[in-house]
Amino acid sequence: MPTQKKDPATPGYESAHPTTESAAASPEARSLVGLLTHEDVDRARDRWQVAHARWKGRGSKIFGGTRLLWLLVGPGVLVFLGENDAPSMLSYSADGARFGIGFFIPFIVLTFVMGFIVQEMTVRLGAVTHRGHAELIFDRFGKFWGFFAMGDLVLGNFLTLVTEFIGVRAGLGFFGIRPGVAIGGALVIVVGAITTGRYWTWERITMGLAIFNGLFIPAAILAHPDWHAAGRALLTWTPLPTGNRYEILVLLLATIGATVTPWMLFFQQSAVVDKGMQPRDISAGRFDTFLGALLAAVFAIAAILATAPLFHHGIDASQFQGAEFAQALEPWIGHVGAALFALGIFEAGIVAAIAISTSSAYAFGEVLQTGHSLNRPLREAWPFYSTLLGSACAAAAIVLIPRAPLEFVVLTVNVIAVLAMPPALAFLMLLVNDESLMGEHVSGFWENVAGIAVTVLLIFAGIGFGLATVFPKWLGG
Repeated sequence: MPTQKKDPATPGYESAHPTTESAAASPEARSLVGLLTHEDVDRARDRWQVAHARWKGRGSKIFGGTRLLWLLVGPGVLVFLGENDAPSMLSYSADGARFGIGFFIPFIVLTFVMGFIVQEMTVRLGAVTHRGHAELIFDRFGKFWGFFAMGDLVLGNFLTLVTEFIGVRAGLGFFGIRPGVAIGGALVIVVGAITTGRYWTWERITMGLAIFNGLFIPAAILAHPDWHAAGRALLTWTPLPTGNRYEILVLLLATIGATVTPWMLFFQQSAVVDKGMQPRDISAGRFDTFLGALLAAVFAIAAILATAPLFHHGIDASQFQGAEFAQALEPWIGHVGAALFALGIFEAGIVAAIAISTSSAYAFGEVLQTGHSLNRPLREAWPFYSTLLGSACAAAAIVLIPRAPLEFVVLTVNVIAVLAMPPALAFLMLLVNDESLMGEHVSGFWENVAGIAVTVLLIFAGIGFGLATVFPKWLGG
């Protein structure tokens, strides 16, 4: 029996969806309850809490009240703080260490604006269709493009997962923790978070871990940055980066790839579906996405401010890994600041490992039409959890190979994400403009203008990187 899509807050929902207690009243009701899955029951409970909070806060002008907002916040915050992963934070750190306070601060803000434009579309798609991104591509564009999208995602996600565990190893390496212990402990945390059998529990555990991305803020404060210079850079986009133009281009692309990547599309749309969000929740979903983008941008800028002392003291950070960044910063921001920086890299890797492996599992389950919900227990959705845990374990194992070139891999993975983004955005734009699919929530004129502008920018960024790679002498590479 298909899962009902009706919102619990609408009239008649209770009679169509009896509770366990009321089900005892009739054989028909008992039969209906018998057909419900663990996933149906858990999601119905979540929706009942949302409906109750909406009714209680019906007089509030702020999304129906803070209780309702608290229940609906999650996918947007997680997708952006998950994207502030170890490679991303190290890319931002490389920006600060090589160029100091300047152009990259407002450029990061721009990339997160781009990220918000893209992710807002996934909120609408998930809330209106109640279907994941991979599933929609498979159904609307056929098996070839469905498997192409999933294959592209899974490969990109796996390469990124490798760098997450490298970040975990590098961050804990500052404290003298051996790689095997660091990676093993990280896997325990990942497994603990994703095997709760409850989306709500998984979401809150992961959000609790994600908020530690804010450790970069005290690290930045301990660096005693020039706040006037930071404000001036934000307003004027100066000073511009100077030096090797090829290196600058790679860092620009890596910074874009640190903010807008294909896994984010699949993850947030599937999380919106798994959370059971409805069209009436779209406004709250937009706020959730905006909040995630804002927090991630602040933490990213903090990473630049924290590493700017390396630039001012002429320290070459071109080959630095996570622990080496923290060690190099210690004379300038103190042991506490360096320790916070290292812990921030560790946290970034852990949260992203959880989110990215979940993204791969969602896509796998959607395309192969197997159980793909965190509300399902292991025995009901073992292919979903096997994909999730298997990708994380395989990536962790690769990281234990000695002398992994972190800085090179980090920048390369982010650049690959930029090159893979245009086709992913093309699918997204087509889906969100399909009136038969979206109805009244189809993209409007200005939403399309913004989406096309982001797509064109990423296409030109990819072309620019391709030309610079083939003809590096043009840019002094």
